[in-house]
Parts: sequence; structure tokens; C-alpha cells
Amino acid sequence: MASGVLGSDGDALSSSQISGLSRSGEKLQAVSEACKWRNLDQLRALAESKGGFLSDELRQQAWPILLGINPEGLNEDLDASWKELPKHRDEDQVQLDVDRSFVYYPQDRTESHLSANKHALSALILEVLRTYPYLCYFQGYHDICQVLLLVLPPSLRTRAVARLSILRIRDFMLPRLDPAIAQLRLIPDILRAADPSLWRHLRGTEPFFALSGTLTMYAHDITTLGEISRLFDVLLAREPVFSVYMFATIVVSRREELFDTPEDEPEMLHSILSKLPKPLDLDRLIADAVALTDRYPPETLPAWRTISAASVLKTARDIDVCAKQTLEEGEAFFERQNREIVWNQRLKVARHLLWKYRRPVRTLGLAVLVGVVAVLLRRSPGPVRYLSALLARWTR
Repeated sequence: MASGVLGSDGDALSSSQISGLSRSGEKLQAVSEACKWRNLDQLRALAESKGGFLSDELRQQAWPILLGINPEGLNEDLDASWKELPKHRDEDQVQLDVDRSFVYYPQDRTESHLSANKHALSALILEVLRTYPYLCYFQGYHDICQVLLLVLPPSLRTRAVARLSILRIRDFMLPRLDPAIAQLRLIPDILRAADPSLWRHLRGTEPFFALSGTLTMYAHDITTLGEISRLFDVLLAREPVFSVYMFATIVVSRREELFDTPEDEPEMLHSILSKLPKPLDLDRLIADAVALTDRYPPETLPAWRTISAASVLKTARDIDVCAKQTLEEGEAFFERQNREIVWNQRLKVARHLLWKYRRPVRTLGLAVLVGVVAVLLRRSPGPVRYLSALLARWTR
């Protein structure tokens, strides 16, 4: 299907025509028609263009389509009895984060309004976590949910958060942050391809500076509802890896500032990069990130090979496919990736063990040790730790 939007007469508009929509009325009509036809290609093109979807009224139509929400049964609760479900293990942390939510927006809040918003946010998060208890809460998740709560009507919120959590940001809701860190490893590769001199300048700085931004879809770092809603337009319309390219684009946009800081001061560089520049020219950054993604697709990056096949970066590589995925499929990907994490942790312990006792010991030869470790890897890491302690006593 060719990229473009349908006009009111059903004719497709080209990408150049989309970018040439000079009046907000024309853009509003174009978004409305794209929503009417539930055309993901056209919505993506509009989300990338200046101003995104322009209004919350249109976002209430577009975001659910991009997330693959079935319009049928929207007036029904996802699970009306969720309060009777067992408490989720992370509810104490949820409450701590909810207590410090809504710091920057909405601007016209009263104490009673703020209290109502916090109550609604807590209920939204807990409903999703109790309904899908395998998900692990992370600090900053409430920032994402806060945006969806303020933009979407009650009938859409829970479904939107559930599908976003399980199908789009699932990597961040696993028991460990390893998949999130793996995503960050793509940033140096993007910089190396796009701006080799900047990559060399930053190669002593680990990409952890991008964790807050990518982990929270930038909702923790952008302090105005209009800006974060506009950014959500494109983050929901594009594949999840686009968020990583977005941060790489922000880094490139600050090259002059970064070159003013010596490369042998990685702590200072990290401090600069961990805070988003102000003001943000979102439309320009989005356009540059689109170009960067097209020029250096993730499949061309060395670190892409280290990304799990069950990661959202690969299972949602095609947004059309992702919109049709079921939550059951998302759970299966979650379980597969979680097993990989457990295996990798056991392998890490085993490698450390083999290295520590690489020389033959008096009682247990190295070949036997390798065999024992191989067997233990199929079980739990507990015996591996026991063997390590045992060997330590033998080799004193």
C-alpha cells in the first residue's frame, strides 16, 4: 500500500502533499479521514509530519488504532472485578511513584483535581498489573500511563496501557533490565554510522545516559503535555526501535556542545547527555530521526544481532503486524525472553566459575568440572553457587 492519506473524497494524498498541508484545518481533516479508514501507513506519515495529530480529540481516535485496539466493546471494562484479584508484588512502589505524579501538568489542577488524577492513575496501573501479573513494574512506567490517562477517555485507557505494555514496551517490564540495556547498545552503532567523529568523541561514555528517555518514552524528561503528546504520536505510529533512533538524533543535534567537553571527561559527557536539551525542536528532531532510521536501518547495526528475537524491537518491527498481535502472543514472547535472561545469567555464572577454576585442581579435574557445570546449567543457579563455594574450600 502506498504511503499517503485519504482525502475526504477517498483519494490518497502523497507524502509531499501531507507535508504541504498548510492549514490546520486541512491537517485535521486528513487525520480524521485516516482514522476513519484505520490506515496505519497514512497515520504514520501524518504523525511524522509537522505537529503530529494536532489535537487530543484526534489522538483519542488515532492512538487506539495504532495500538490495535478493537473498537468493539469499548464501553465494557477490561476486567470489572480486577480489585478482587491478588495484589501485585510491586504495588508499594506504584503508590510511591503515583504520590509524586502530575508534577508539571495539567497546569490548572486544584488539590481535589490532583487527588482525583492520582486515584485514577493508581487504579489504571494496578488494573493492568493485577490482570497481567507476569509484568514487572519499573520506575517511570507511571509517567507513560500518566500521558495516556490525560489524553484518552476512560473507556480506552486500560486497553491502551495493556497493549502498550505487552506489545510495545514489554522489554522494560521483564524481571531484569538486560533487554533495556541491549537496546541502548544500538546507540553507539547508530552514531558510528551517522557521525564517526562524534562516535569517537563519545566512545568512552557508556550509553546509559539514554535509559531514562527510552525507558519512559521520554515522558519522565519532557515537562509539557503538549510536547510529550506530540512525541507520543510518532512513537506510537513507528516501530519501538524508533525511540532509540530518536535519542541518537538528539545526541547528534548536540554535537557542538559535546565537542566543547573533552572526551577524557566521560562523567561530564554523561551528565550532559542524560538531560534533554531545552527547548526541544520536536518536529525537526522527528524528521531527522526518520531520515536516520531510513539511512541506517537497525538490521545494519552490529548490536542488532545481540537483540533477542523475542524483543519488541523485532516482534514489533512491522507496526502493521504488531497492531494485529494478541496479548496472548505478547505473553508468549515475554516468557521466551524471560527464559533467555535466566539462561544467560546461569551462563554468566558458569563462565565465571570456569575461569576462576581454569587450572586443574587437586580433587576435581577441569574436564569433570566442565561436565558438572553443563549439567547444573540445566537446573537452577543455586547448585552453581554451591559448587563455587565447594571448590573454593578445596583450593585454599
